Amino acid sequence: MRTNLSVAIVAMTDKNSSTNPDIPTYNWDNKGVILSSFFWGYFTLQAIAGELGNRYGTKWLLFIAMFVSSTASVLTPLMAQTTGSYGVIGCRVVQGMSQGFFFPSVSNLLGQWIPPSERSYMATIAYSGTSLGTIFAMPITGFLAASQLGWPSTFYLFGALGYLWILAWYFLGAGCPTEYPRITEEEKTYIQQSLSATQDELSDTPWWSIITSLPVWAVIVGLIGLNFGFTMLLTEMPTYLNKIHGISLKSNGVLSAMPYLVSFVFGNLYGIVCEHLITRGCVTRGTARKIFNSIGQFGPATALVVLAFLPKNAAIIAEAMLIVAVGTNTACTLGCIVSTVDLAPNYSGVIMGVANGIGQIFSIVAPLVVHFVVTNEEDQALWRTAFLTAAAVFITANLFFLLFSSGEVQPWNNAKTFTNNADTAKSEVSQ
Repeated sequence: MRTNLSVAIVAMTDKNSSTNPDIPTYNWDNKGVILSSFFWGYFTLQAIAGELGNRYGTKWLLFIAMFVSSTASVLTPLMAQTTGSYGVIGCRVVQGMSQGFFFPSVSNLLGQWIPPSERSYMATIAYSGTSLGTIFAMPITGFLAASQLGWPSTFYLFGALGYLWILAWYFLGAGCPTEYPRITEEEKTYIQQSLSATQDELSDTPWWSIITSLPVWAVIVGLIGLNFGFTMLLTEMPTYLNKIHGISLKSNGVLSAMPYLVSFVFGNLYGIVCEHLITRGCVTRGTARKIFNSIGQFGPATALVVLAFLPKNAAIIAEAMLIVAVGTNTACTLGCIVSTVDLAPNYSGVIMGVANGIGQIFSIVAPLVVHFVVTNEEDQALWRTAFLTAAAVFITANLFFLLFSSGEVQPWNNAKTFTNNADTAKSEVSQ
């Protein structure tokens, strides 16, 4: 649902895109604004989502969020027909707001379910869903948009899949092991004992400690770089391939999805390697986070610089660089993303909500940069400016992460113990 518009919008604005002449198309000149509108809603509720999940659990939050997002997807073709681009923008804003609950909730689930010794690989498996979804979404969208069914069918299909997920989540989902009726006592005891060193009875969220923590800000800045660069790749790739390298719409979805297939495969390999390095004592957890975040941000930056200077119609090289960019970018899962759980398993959803919420502001900026910079989509020099900007953001963000990130649980994770110790220290000083 998040990805399909970047391919579908090509068909929505091209009267020759479908074999069915009855499929409506539109003469919109604000495609960059439409593509960025998802992120207008996406960043707004993330911190609130983390706090609500922390207080009340994640099961019903995810249930409601997916229902709203799926409904907005199904309504998109009708809104496009009746209210034009503004209706599509409205649907995307609503989808963004609802999907803003996803990442904080997943981070919360990781903190409640996954022992530290398994965290890197299990987090990789969970977050690889974003790549796996893109692998299917782009070619399916391209195929359906060029078929008799036309681009509206893609919004109906993915909305329906969202409704199916709701049913699966209702019967199989649980916010923590104690809420899951089919877990064995052995597994539940293992998880609880593994997490006992980092989990404590929750008190009010230690907001001041969170917002003044340099390691938390390292996560925030890391996600700024990740979201800006990844969003530019995600939303602008189909248009760039089409206008600069002459790739047709039907093949566009397939070729656009290839980098995410590499991302899915490499992401799981990164998880295995990272967990091996940590458990064997080759590197500390914090060092591992820095290594993989550097792969995930310096790698795409290098590929974007190469991509920026390619001539027109260099389709094979362009696709190779895009594969490198997206394939290496997924290593950030083991850097700034999973660091939210390392720093504070008890408040990982809150930290993810704050960090990703701020980071997603730059997801709004990325398509707008292309909208205002690439005024002629067939001008390679204008795309060069956009890609070099994204590379600079990647590099700057990772340098900050290298300087200030940490792989250690922060003292305020156990807020009550932290507060009591602080009060004791103050009392001793005063005496």
